[in-house]
Amino acid sequence: MNTTVKPLIAEFIGTFALIFIGVLAIQGVNVVQAPNGLANLTSIGLAHGLTIAVMVAALGAVSGGHFNPAVTAAFMATGRMTPVVGAMYIAAQIVGATAAGYLITGLFTAQITGGGTPALAPQVSPTSGIIIEAITTFFLVTVVFGTAVDDRAPKHIYPFAIGLTIAVSIMATAPLTGAAMNPARAFGPALASGMWANHIVYWVGPLVGGVLAGLVQNFVMMEKK
Repeated sequence: MNTTVKPLIAEFIGTFALIFIGVLAIQGVNVVQAPNGLANLTSIGLAHGLTIAVMVAALGAVSGGHFNPAVTAAFMATGRMTPVVGAMYIAAQIVGATAAGYLITGLFTAQITGGGTPALAPQVSPTSGIIIEAITTFFLVTVVFGTAVDDRAPKHIYPFAIGLTIAVSIMATAPLTGAAMNPARAFGPALASGMWANHIVYWVGPLVGGVLAGLVQNFVMMEKK
C-alpha cells in the first residue's frame, strides 16, 4: 500500500476510536437507561485517555498518532510536517470523527450523539471556554512533544503519558467545556447531531494552545542536535 495512505488510515482509525468510545462513555448509560451514577468524570476521563493511549501505542509507528488537528497544527507550526501532509492528516481526522458521529447516530439517535458533543456549561462564557481549552490543549501538546518527540525522553512511556494527560484534563474541565482539546472531537459529533452551540471555541482554543505549546517545546525546551 502507498506509504502516504497508511498514515491517513491510521489517523482515521485513531480519531474514529476516540469519538466512538468517548461519546458512548458519556451517553452509553442513557442508551440502556442505566443508573445516572454509573458514568462519572473518572470513567469518562479514563475512557478517552486510555483510548488514545492504546491507539497511539498501536498506530503511532504508522502516523505518529496525532488523532487531533491541534497536534498536527503544532507539528506544522514547528516545521516538523509540511502544510500539505498536515492538511491530509487533519482531513483524515475529521473524516474519522464524522464517521464515528454518524455511526452512533445511526445506531441510536442524534440525541445520544449530541449528548456526547462537547458543550459549554451555562456559567462559562465563550471567552472563558476558549481559554480553558487553550490551556488544557497546551498541556496535552507539551506532553506530546516532551515524551514522543524529544529524543531525550524514554519512548516506552509516551502513549500512556499522552492518554493520562487527556484523562486528568477531562476530570478537571469536562463539566466546564466538555474538555475536547481537539477540534475533531467536537466537529464529528456536532455534524452528526446538529449541536453547534459555541463550536468556534473548540477550534480556536485547541489550535492556539496546541501551536503555542509546540513552539515553546520546539524552540525553547528541546535541545537542538
